[in-house]
Amino acid sequence: MGLGSTLIAVKTDGDPDRGGDVSIRTVAPPASGETMPGKPADPAAVAATTAALPGTGSVYRTARTEIGVAGLQGGAPLVAYEGDTAGSRHTMVEGRWFGATGEAVAATRFLRATGLRVGESVALSEQGRPVRVRIVGEVFDLGDRGMALRTTFATLAAIQPRYMPGDFTVTVAPGTDPAEYAERLNAAVTPLGARAAVTEAGKSSVIRAMQALIVMLTVMLVVVACLGVFNTVVMDTRERVRDLGVHKALGMTPRQTVVQVLTSVGGIGLVAGALGVPLGVALHHWVMPAMGRASGATIPPADIDVYGAPLLAFLAAAGVVIATAGALLPAGWAARTSTARALRAE
Repeated sequence: MGLGSTLIAVKTDGDPDRGGDVSIRTVAPPASGETMPGKPADPAAVAATTAALPGTGSVYRTARTEIGVAGLQGGAPLVAYEGDTAGSRHTMVEGRWFGATGEAVAATRFLRATGLRVGESVALSEQGRPVRVRIVGEVFDLGDRGMALRTTFATLAAIQPRYMPGDFTVTVAPGTDPAEYAERLNAAVTPLGARAAVTEAGKSSVIRAMQALIVMLTVMLVVVACLGVFNTVVMDTRERVRDLGVHKALGMTPRQTVVQVLTSVGGIGLVAGALGVPLGVALHHWVMPAMGRASGATIPPADIDVYGAPLLAFLAAAGVVIATAGALLPAGWAARTSTARALRAE
């Protein structure tokens, strides 16, 4: 398992395999014509040097290749891990992350394509050399078309896969400045034939576009709901304008008029929130798994059960807020209407 242009990613959170939120990530390989100093890097030397550097939290190496899978035409992508993989774990749908030689985890689509289940074994091969691994977990993974298999380097030692260029990922210790650490790391591993470089990482453009669309749709729904309340309250207030005139003649103040109009819709908003939130959560729990099945993946419960008690209470209270916001203008109009004019209204 040789290692040529070794790249080292310094991160503070997330997983580069799954494109999560990382503060610093691996940059592209050296530009055309630029060579790495010395001979190809020794993975063991790079790992040892990185682990010994002050400020290192954990280090693990990953490498990608294509491997033959029994019963699967064309093989499948394989990601091999070496080192402290605690920071690399994906969200588990079923089972657990691999922890010993001969164990592997797979994405949902891989399991469906091969007809395998968690706990069963599958034969892998490389140029006629076979090895058998046991699937101990199903991971939520949409990368590599959802067909990736993940295991340890030790599991693949018997079949000696072809050249697998690797990446090292480093999690810095708490209180360590990642930029300063990356400079020291680069100085330490460059003589070994490796290179550490960093770029600021953020959310992908697809995620940003989806979030912007969600925000826009939410704002539009809130505006439409407020306009619906506004229309209803305007009509109701005009129908009861004579009653308001009588109340004003008996001593009702403008402030009390506003309170009366707002409380008349606030109760309805509270009931709407109390009924709408459970229905919305139930719909969410039905739609999300259906979306996952349509994309060939199983969305784990951790990514579906995202509504905690504080958020649910806030959403329920939002019904009152929307009702009040929609009724403010009609309430103000009712408060400003003179008693004589209100009494003359038919």
